[in-house]
Amino acid sequence: MYSTECKAEVTPSQNGNRYFHYTLQNHTMQAFEVMNELRLNQQLCDVTLQVRYNNLQREFMAHKIVLASSSPVFKAMFTNGLKECEMEVVSIEGIHPKVMERLIEFAYTASISVGEKCVIHVMNGAVMYQMDSVVKACCDFLAQQLDPSNAIGIANFAEQIGCAELHQKAREYIYMYFSDVAKQEEFFNLSHCQLVTLISREDLNVRCESEVFHACINWVQYDCENRRPYIHALIKTVRCHSLTPHFLQMQLQKCEILKSDSKCKDYLSQIFQDLTLHKPTKVLPRRTPKVPQLMYTAGGYYRQSLSFLEAYNPCDNSWIRLADLKVPRSGLAACVVHGLLYTVGGRNNAPDGNTDSNALDCYNPMNDQWSSCAAMSVPRNRIGVGVIDGLIYAVGGSHGCIHHNSVERYDPERDEWELVAPMLTRRIGVGVAVINRLLYAVGGFDGTNRLNSAECYYPENDEWRMVAAMNTVRSGAGVCALNSCIYTMGGYDGMDQLNSVERYDVEADRWMFVPPMKHRRSALGVTVHQGRIYVLGGYDGHIFLHSVECYNPNTDQWTEVTQLTSGRSGIRVKLETIGKRSLHRRSGTGRLNTGHGEEGGREL
Repeated sequence: MYSTECKAEVTPSQNGNRYFHYTLQNHTMQAFEVMNELRLNQQLCDVTLQVRYNNLQREFMAHKIVLASSSPVFKAMFTNGLKECEMEVVSIEGIHPKVMERLIEFAYTASISVGEKCVIHVMNGAVMYQMDSVVKACCDFLAQQLDPSNAIGIANFAEQIGCAELHQKAREYIYMYFSDVAKQEEFFNLSHCQLVTLISREDLNVRCESEVFHACINWVQYDCENRRPYIHALIKTVRCHSLTPHFLQMQLQKCEILKSDSKCKDYLSQIFQDLTLHKPTKVLPRRTPKVPQLMYTAGGYYRQSLSFLEAYNPCDNSWIRLADLKVPRSGLAACVVHGLLYTVGGRNNAPDGNTDSNALDCYNPMNDQWSSCAAMSVPRNRIGVGVIDGLIYAVGGSHGCIHHNSVERYDPERDEWELVAPMLTRRIGVGVAVINRLLYAVGGFDGTNRLNSAECYYPENDEWRMVAAMNTVRSGAGVCALNSCIYTMGGYDGMDQLNSVERYDVEADRWMFVPPMKHRRSALGVTVHQGRIYVLGGYDGHIFLHSVECYNPNTDQWTEVTQLTSGRSGIRVKLETIGKRSLHRRSGTGRLNTGHGEEGGREL
């Protein structure tokens, strides 16, 4: 019996007569309920579908008009003058009877229930009969079921049936979780062409290129006899210039597949030589363009040292407050190694006294927690930090009135520090940058003078060499590497905070001025994002700044882009990719270099 739910409106007409519009709200649904009841009772049906699949056969009675309303294929079959138009029994092949049963039920009820074991078959049938809403529902379900063990299979299936949306989602999942996918059976069944295409992707989300290298070696070893001829093509596709010399050396010595392939040995030996000779390379790190990057700011100074850890998302101009540092610190340094954020040294300037720090703390974005690592040999305030081959170099800094020229190196895998060759000059408030596996220490304060000198560390020889001096003395400047150049921004020259900016060409061994920042800044934070330099906070000689400026080397201009949540100086800034592997959806690689500075000549 029909529901009485309805909608009626009375409307006057131009001739003075009145008429009404009446709508039965649930008429369509109720009509289909009646038609489904008729189908189940085999009443008024005008077609029987005789479905054959292998040795299975079933018959389904239905109404042509209902099937045609839900499927363009059935509509064409019953209306376009085909022989089926007049047939009461229509043979159907190539679809399982249980799948056809569910599609017929959907045509009458607009509802379908599908389990994970049969969703592929139902989706195939829905594609065959162009029932797009069912295809979309199956696509959404499969996208939710994506897992490292099935992502490649789902991507291949989606490509075969022409489901572009599911194909795209599955591929993005493979790229995001490559390291896990590469351990699954489906990965080892890829053809060499499929594997080359996969590892060529810019957007593979890997913490280190060694993950891609090992994946290729493991794929070859899975069927060594047949796959050995492909090893050279695979290795050439890996971004081997992003690997460390030590890693390459170990592979050449221990990997049997590489040792037996002269082309691979020669290729990797040449890359090893390029890296150890510090030749410029144009190989860019992989990136995840659909995953935003955050700028992390750690610590800082405003009246006293701060414990803040915050993250800025340039995509939506938002700030996120994260777990505080274990101890408030300013004048610290920071870097990222394999997706973990490390903070190094600094000082806790507190109302009850000042304490220089030798601490190394590690922040894990997967659980938003800090952990303590092995401490440095000495406290280092206003320290510089750089990363070469996954090792953290702590450069200079001070402990009370002692100004260090010493340098020590931390191995995250062993949780150990070791001293390396000291700098040629004592430096606190030193800026550090790494280019071509060379570590540059720029400017600073030696206890008597602000410096314009710069020196370069060669890890193979464990020695420092002087390079061209800046045009201006600077301590507490912001320093970073971009496009094979080193930029140094702001700082303090003993008289004033600076807004001038210089760029060092490592090939020409020459410094030159570029346009100045809009604000004078010492003890500023600096990082690089999408080919642009961002400077954050600092002290201008009068106030602690909360402004953030951005330098575009293509336009050679500075612009103000956002503000810190509060004015501060002596912060450390790090750019990190937000990865789906982490609790806060952040992961990634990169490096940090920020300046160290003084407040009107007073150390922060």
